[in-house]
Amino acid sequence: MATALHNASAYDASTFIDISEKRFGLVVADWNRELTDVLSAGAYETLLRHGAKDEHIFRNTVPGAFELSLGAQLLAQHEEIDAVICLGVVIQGETKHDDYINHAVAQGLTQVGLKFNKPVIFGLVTTNTLEQAWDRTGGKHGNKGAEAAVAAIQMLGF
Repeated sequence: MATALHNASAYDASTFIDISEKRFGLVVADWNRELTDVLSAGAYETLLRHGAKDEHIFRNTVPGAFELSLGAQLLAQHEEIDAVICLGVVIQGETKHDDYINHAVAQGLTQVGLKFNKPVIFGLVTTNTLEQAWDRTGGKHGNKGAEAAVAAIQMLGF
């Protein structure tokens, strides 16, 4: 469903598992940092609100969205990490760079999750404009970082 029609930051937590002993890795792109810091805060606060312990949340920063896949793999390879949440922002520019980056990150994160048999969450905001990016990092369409954390919790329940 299109984000314009649905705020996915609204969810039902009644079916969430106990995550108090789960360990989460956050991989956050430094590119568009003013936006990715908001995504990271949304994910972090959501995990804490649903029972994760502060000392069980590990944040690593990578230079940009393209590096999220390797950052995810470096965390996912550790047995003690239960889920990895990857956060970044790619805004369309004058070239097709965004298409290449978005596709590469989607493929890379999928491969990491399958390789390590654990949730690796795609929290990449992909927009046409800076305004749309702000709308998705705590604005009128919710916080996609918080949504990525919710997805990680839900996937751990399988």
